[in-house]
Amino acid sequence: MDTFDAIYGRRAIKHFDPEHRLTAEEETKLLEAAIQSPTSFNIQHWRFVLIKDAALRKQVREVGNDQAQMTDASLLVLMTADVKAWEKEPSRYWKDAPKEVAELLVNWMGPFHEGREELQRDEAQRSIGMAMMTLMLAAKAMGYESCPMIGFDHDAVAKLVSLPADHAIGPMVAIGRGAKDAWPKPGQLGLDEVVVTDRFG
Repeated sequence: MDTFDAIYGRRAIKHFDPEHRLTAEEETKLLEAAIQSPTSFNIQHWRFVLIKDAALRKQVREVGNDQAQMTDASLLVLMTADVKAWEKEPSRYWKDAPKEVAELLVNWMGPFHEGREELQRDEAQRSIGMAMMTLMLAAKAMGYESCPMIGFDHDAVAKLVSLPADHAIGPMVAIGRGAKDAWPKPGQLGLDEVVVTDRFG
C-alpha cells in the first residue's frame, strides 16, 4: 500500500473480528516496523507489551471502560517505555556507529538526562507516540485496522502487567481485522488554523 494511502486510510476502528488472529510472522513484521521509529539519542526506550492471555485481556477490559476491542482485536499492544534507558548500558545504542560518533553521543547522553525527570518522561512519551504511529500505519499497509486507546485506568493496567517502577505507561493499540467500518471523519481543521509561520500572531 502507498504510504499516503495508509495515512489517509487509517482510522480508529472499534469493532474487530474476534476469531481472527495474526500469524507469528505478521506480528514480527509489525513490531520490526515499529522499532524503525526514531528516538532521541537512539535510546529505543519503547517496550511493547503484547497482551495475549485471554483472562488478562478480560481484566484489562474491565478497567478499560468495557471497550470491546481490548478482547476482540487480534493483537493488543500496551505501549510503555523504560524512562531510565538512557543510563542502562548506553553504549549499546551506538555499537555500530563510528567510534568518534559513538563516544560523542554516549558521553552526552548522561549530562543531557541527569536530574531532568520531566524531560526523561517527555522523551519516553514522545518515543511511544512515534512508535505507535508507525505501528498503526504498518498495520494499515498490511491490510489490518487499528485503534489507539487511552480510555483505561493506567494504574490498574500497570499493576496487571507488573510494570516496572522506572517505566512509563502510554496508550494501547488494538490491531486486527475490522468487523465494521468507521463512521465518516467527524471534521478536520484546515491548515489555516493549525499552521503557524515563524511566530504566533
